[in-house]
Amino acid sequence: MTTHPAGSHFLVVIDHREARIYKAELHGSVPERITPYDPHGYGRYLHNVQDDANGQRKPERKTFYEAVARALHGAEKILIFGSSTGASSAMEQLLAELHRHHPGVANRVVGSVAVDEHHLSDGQLLAKAREFYATLASDRTTGLSVGQEGPAAR
Repeated sequence: MTTHPAGSHFLVVIDHREARIYKAELHGSVPERITPYDPHGYGRYLHNVQDDANGQRKPERKTFYEAVARALHGAEKILIFGSSTGASSAMEQLLAELHRHHPGVANRVVGSVAVDEHHLSDGQLLAKAREFYATLASDRTTGLSVGQEGPAAR
């Protein structure tokens, strides 16, 4: 796990295969990659698997979200990009985990935005994050409040 200097603006891009954590203010930032642990070696991804016996959803691997939360402890502000919303979204699962077990980190999340991350380059993702943070700063200086989806979703 990488330690990040305090005061950093982070971008987390998360899906069920991995989380990429960028320092949003750095052009060309290389992400820290966190993948779910897979003891069987069948491919590292989180999947909402149904238990055929009783129709219940198996719990997602909490160690994945815990590792992401630990990597975010030095962040001043956190923006999360995910590929979808709703109960099965890795972005929503991370937010829920942060609120339950890392409220201090959860309080530094300034937005969560659904994006088509698989069709965007690292540079494009970072540009969207910088735009979000610039709009957030502008809205705060003018007294406007930013909703959960924030300015990038406009």
